[in-house]
Amino acid sequence: MIDKKLLSILVCPVTKAPLQYDAEKEELVCKASGLAYPVRDGIPVMLESEARQLTADEKLG
Repeated sequence: MIDKKLLSILVCPVTKAPLQYDAEKEELVCKASGLAYPVRDGIPVMLESEARQLTADEKLG
């Protein structure tokens, strides 16, 4: 789980857009860039090289 205070200050390093936490996949999702950043052991990995591309369905949903 990501602390709500931390989530409120984190932004996508690519677009500077806000992030949404996906607890099921343990990722921070940025709809603007279409990237999902992993959260490992409770620590967000905010590197573009570590992010995965969202699928078309994920971008719409």
